[in-house]
Amino acid sequence: MLVATLLFEASVYLSGAIDPAFLEFIPAIVVIAFLENRRIAVGSTLLMAAVGLGARMKGQPLADDWVRAILLVVAGGVITFLFDRSRQSLRAALDVKLAAVEAAESRYRRAFERAALGFATANDGGELLWLNKRLSALLGYLEDDLVGRPLHELVHQDDRALLKNSLAALTFEAPWFGSEMRLIKRDGGTLWAWVTLSLSASDMAPSDSLFVVVDDITERRAAREALKAQNEWLDLALSAGRLGTWRIDYGQDVISGSPQFWEILGLSPMAFRPLSDLSSIVHPSDWDKLAPPPGTNRRGGNYDVEIRVKRPDGQVRWVALRGREENRDGRDQRIGLAADLTERRQTTLLRAAVRKQENLRLELRHRFSNLFPVITGIVKMQDAPEGNIVKFKETLVERIRALEATHMLLTRSADLSSTIRDLVVQELKPFSEDGKTAITGPDIKISGGAAESFAMIIHELTTNSIKHGVLGGTQGKIEARWALISGGTGDDIVFEWIETGRRRSAPIRRQGFGSMVLGVDGTPLVGHSSQFEVTEDGFRYSLRLSPKEIQA
Repeated sequence: MLVATLLFEASVYLSGAIDPAFLEFIPAIVVIAFLENRRIAVGSTLLMAAVGLGARMKGQPLADDWVRAILLVVAGGVITFLFDRSRQSLRAALDVKLAAVEAAESRYRRAFERAALGFATANDGGELLWLNKRLSALLGYLEDDLVGRPLHELVHQDDRALLKNSLAALTFEAPWFGSEMRLIKRDGGTLWAWVTLSLSASDMAPSDSLFVVVDDITERRAAREALKAQNEWLDLALSAGRLGTWRIDYGQDVISGSPQFWEILGLSPMAFRPLSDLSSIVHPSDWDKLAPPPGTNRRGGNYDVEIRVKRPDGQVRWVALRGREENRDGRDQRIGLAADLTERRQTTLLRAAVRKQENLRLELRHRFSNLFPVITGIVKMQDAPEGNIVKFKETLVERIRALEATHMLLTRSADLSSTIRDLVVQELKPFSEDGKTAITGPDIKISGGAAESFAMIIHELTTNSIKHGVLGGTQGKIEARWALISGGTGDDIVFEWIETGRRRSAPIRRQGFGSMVLGVDGTPLVGHSSQFEVTEDGFRYSLRLSPKEIQA
């Protein structure tokens, strides 16, 4: 540029053309100042000013020529200064950018090398170009051993088709793909890994276009498989035990459960149902058992109820719901197991009925064995007034019929309620006309099995009195009394049987059904705290009955 400008100046001088007044040097100064450093630009400016003055010397230079030369030097210096400052500013900015790039690259390299995941780059043919230490450690190779090696050689043969298809499916519209694969280690072992493949270059520069990320999931997969096996075992155990799992979310008012749970209820399996849908199959008396927990915080509390369910096919089933009460995200929930108790309940009721029949058989056998002594005692106590045999027979039949009524009352008491007074009066009715009995006490209702058991106690006392006490002779008296007494442990009914006026022929010490009924050991057939006292001229028996016992 400098040479061209000087040649142009010489040609103007030699041809005698119009003088350009040093303006022809300005483009050259600008170009030189932009391309070269400050010193070269300043030197070139001075040289051009000197050449310009020399070309115009035809003797002595004019004053205008000197002014133009000086202005050219000043302009060239300013242009050079401005370009030099711009160059320095650009260089400083470039240095900052390069430093940031180098720092980012350094951080990337450190992260790449120290990462807990395996990283590698590969070309479009799948050959590894660069990898970090973690990937080398996972596979058991040295880094140099893996560089240039095809990726598919490191993949288990059963997963190579998946890798091939994954590479073929990578496009710039779908630039990444991830899947579980088995990798082959140097020692021949298998490594389960989550392998992510992604494109990292454009179509114009595919030399290192593939980025590979390897995450070791061997332990995670083993834990997942173990959990899956445990869930399968749990499902098998629940199925074998005919148990179902369920969850009630009171925040959303829905219930969810396993297929076995819906089978127990006789409903088709669903992910969840509105809780209100169960109102059509749950017995109305049991519906409140499914109500939300009370307002107080019962997180972690046990939940154990039994409900009756009428299936759509008409079967009535007993279902036990057992679990825990929880509060998650501010919503009350119940979670637990469900079991069909119908067969178990039927078995329990059947066993109870069998036991009841067995007890009834023992009682009837015992009563039958005692029946003859009772009849004998009635006959012995009855005299023929003035030898009137007809009167004797009428009185005897009347007392035997009273005894029959007692037996009938005892038979009905298992289903019908009675009172303590009715039971005592009915049992002692055959002996009441002789003035040998006194019965006092309030009318207290006694129902169900308690009435039956208490009647057996009265019958046993009567039988024993006939055999060994007052009712077995003509002397003495019996007082049966009871009263409601308040104590420290609550209200109790105290029943007393008192015989006076005749010494007993034998104490009550035998072991047998009668002793069990009266409770020689302090535990009578019904009630508690039974006591015996044999005196010189009589006998006293007492027991206590709680209101809960006589209403059972």
